[in-house]
Amino acid sequence: MPLLAPPHSIPHTCVPSAALWFLVGHLNPTGHNGEQVHIPINAKNFSVGRRPDSSLCLPFRTVSSNHAEFVSDHGKLILRDLGSTNGTYVNGNRLYGETELNQDDIVQFADVALRLQRQSSAVTSATLQEDVYDQALALVQFDKLMNERQVTPYYQPIVDFASGETIAYEVLGRSRLYGIETPGAMFRAAAKLNLEVQLSNMLRWEGVLQSSCFATPPHLFVNTHPRELNEDGLIEAMRAVRETRPLQPLTLEIHEGAVTNVKQMFEIREALADLDVRLAFDDFGAGQARLVELVNVKPDYLKFDIALIRDLDQASPQKQQMISSLVRMVRDIGIVPLAEGIEREEESQVCRDLGFDLGQGYFYGKPAPGTCF
Repeated sequence: MPLLAPPHSIPHTCVPSAALWFLVGHLNPTGHNGEQVHIPINAKNFSVGRRPDSSLCLPFRTVSSNHAEFVSDHGKLILRDLGSTNGTYVNGNRLYGETELNQDDIVQFADVALRLQRQSSAVTSATLQEDVYDQALALVQFDKLMNERQVTPYYQPIVDFASGETIAYEVLGRSRLYGIETPGAMFRAAAKLNLEVQLSNMLRWEGVLQSSCFATPPHLFVNTHPRELNEDGLIEAMRAVRETRPLQPLTLEIHEGAVTNVKQMFEIREALADLDVRLAFDDFGAGQARLVELVNVKPDYLKFDIALIRDLDQASPQKQQMISSLVRMVRDIGIVPLAEGIEREEESQVCRDLGFDLGQGYFYGKPAPGTCF
C-alpha cells in the first residue's frame, strides 16, 4: 500500500462519515515544512510502521517496521505500541503497552508527531484548526527538547578586522524537533510555560559543553533572555559554567533594550568580572540607544545592530558620519565596537573604514555546528 495519497487528492470538503477518527499533521520527521495531511483511520486494526504494507507507511529510519497500531473498539480508539525501538508517545509520554486515545491527543511515532481528531460527520478542512495543532505540537516537542536536551549549538565566527582572524564565536541554538527548530520558535513555546530562563540557561550550557569539538577552547559569546535580568540565578548559572570550563574565554551578551537599571547592570558587570567573564551589549541602536547606561556600565563589547550595518556602504554620508561618531565615542570610552550582520564585502570594507574593530555576519561565515570547525 502506498504511503498516502497526496493531500490534494483527499477531498478538502469532507472526510467520509465512517471515518470517525483521523490524524492531522506533517509526515516529516526532519522539521522541514510540508503540506499538511489528513489521514482517516479507516480500519479496525490500523497499522503504523516502516513496512510498505502498513496502513500508514512511514519510511523513515527512526520508525520501526511494525511500530504501532490503532484498534477501534465500539467508538473507542486504542493505540498500542508494538515494541518499537524509538518509542510511541502520547502527549509527550512514552507508551508502554496500550492506551485509550482522546480528541486532540498528540501521538508520536519516533520523530513523527500527529494530532488526533474525531468527527461523527463530514467536516470541512476549515475546522482542523491548524494553528491549534501547531501550538499543541510545539509544546509537546518543547517538553522533549528540555527533557532530552535536544538542542544543537551553532557557532558563528566573529572576525578581527585588523588581522582578518576569527577571534570568537557567538553561540546560537537550533533543534531538529518539528515546530521548534529556531530560537524564536523555542522561546515562543517556552513563554507559554514560563520556562524562558531555563531554556536560555540550557542553550548556554550546551553551547559551552559542545564547543569541545574545537581544537582549542574558543572564545564564546553566549546569550541571555531579558527575563533573566528580572530573576535571581544568572550569576550563579554563569559561575557554574565557569567552574565547568575554568580556562575558556567567555562573554555574556545582554540585549541593549534590557539595560534599564544602571545599578543592577553595574553589579552584574562586577560579578562577571570576578568570574573572568566579559560583558557585551547586543543590538545597539535597534531601539532607543541607551548612551547614559552605556557610559556608566561600560561593557567590554558593543554590538551594533544589523539595521545600522545593512547596506551601510550605500548609506548617505550623513548616516555614515553618524555611525563613525558613535564608533569613535565607544572606542574612546574603552569599549570594543562590533558590527553585526555583515553580508557583503562592501559592507565589510566600510565598517573597517568607519573604525569598527570586529565584524560578524554571513560574509565571514554562517552559523554552523561545531563539527564543521
